[in-house]
Amino acid sequence: MCATCGCSDDAGVRIVDLRNADGHAHSHADGHAHSHGDGHPHTHPGGDTHTHVHPDPGTETLTLETRILAKNDELASRNREWLAARGVRAVNLMSSPGSGKTTLLERTVTALGRTVPICVIEGDQETTFDADRIAAAGAPVLQVNTGSGCHLDATMVAEALHQLDPHDGLVLIENVGNLVCPALFDLGEQARVVIMSVTEGADKPLKYPHIFGAASLVVVNKIDLLPYVDFDLDRFTHDVGLVNRRAHIVTLSATRGDGLDEWLHWLAPLHVRSHTAG
Repeated sequence: MCATCGCSDDAGVRIVDLRNADGHAHSHADGHAHSHGDGHPHTHPGGDTHTHVHPDPGTETLTLETRILAKNDELASRNREWLAARGVRAVNLMSSPGSGKTTLLERTVTALGRTVPICVIEGDQETTFDADRIAAAGAPVLQVNTGSGCHLDATMVAEALHQLDPHDGLVLIENVGNLVCPALFDLGEQARVVIMSVTEGADKPLKYPHIFGAASLVVVNKIDLLPYVDFDLDRFTHDVGLVNRRAHIVTLSATRGDGLDEWLHWLAPLHVRSHTAG
C-alpha cells in the first residue's frame, strides 16, 4: 500500500510493448526494474520500505511515505542520468482524465516524428486504448497499466525505458489521469507539463496547487470550446502565477490544431539540448 496516496503497490503493474505483433507484455510481478548488462538504472528488492511499529500511527505513516518517496527519487535520478548519457530528454505530461493529452501526443508525433526521434510511455490503470492511438500515429510506444495505482513512478518508467531503449530525441510520458499523486513522483523527466481543458473550470490551479507548482509548462487545451463553456482564462492565468511564477502558459486546440506551433516550439529546444548535452 502506497502511504502517499493509498493506491496499491506494484503487484498489478503490467507493461505492454505495442511494437510486438502479439501484444505480449514484458513485465515483472513486483514492478521491479533491473539491468540487462547495458548500464540501465536498476533497483534492488529489500527492506527499505519496511515499517516498524511505532506508538503513533501518524509517525509510522509519515516514515513509510518518506521512505517511498526517497526510494523513488533515487531511482528517478538514475533514470535522468541514464537518459542524459544517451542524449534523450523526457517530458512528463500530467492532467485529469479527458483533458486531451493523447490527442496532443498524436498531433506531436505527426508533426515532429519525421525530424525528431520520439517514443512514448503511456500510463493508465487498464486497457491499451491510448497506446494503440500513439502506435497508429507512428511512434514506438509502451503501455504501463498500473492496476489500481493512480500514478506512474520511477520504477515503472525505468522498466519501460529499458524496453524502449531510446537513443537521442524525446521520451514523452503520458501519466495516469490524476491531478494529485503524479505531482509527488519524480520519474527522471527533464520537464513537467500540466494539461488543462477549458471544460474543467478555471479554479484548478488553486484547488490543486502542487501539480501546477511543479509544472514547467501549463497547456490550456480545447480553446475552440471557449464560446460554449464558463472558463475565465484571465483568472486561470492569474491563479497559475500565484502558485508558479515560472510556468509558461500555452493555449491551443489539439483537435483543430490552433496554437499547436507554440507547443511544438516549446518542445523543440528540449531536443536541441539533447544534441548538445555532454
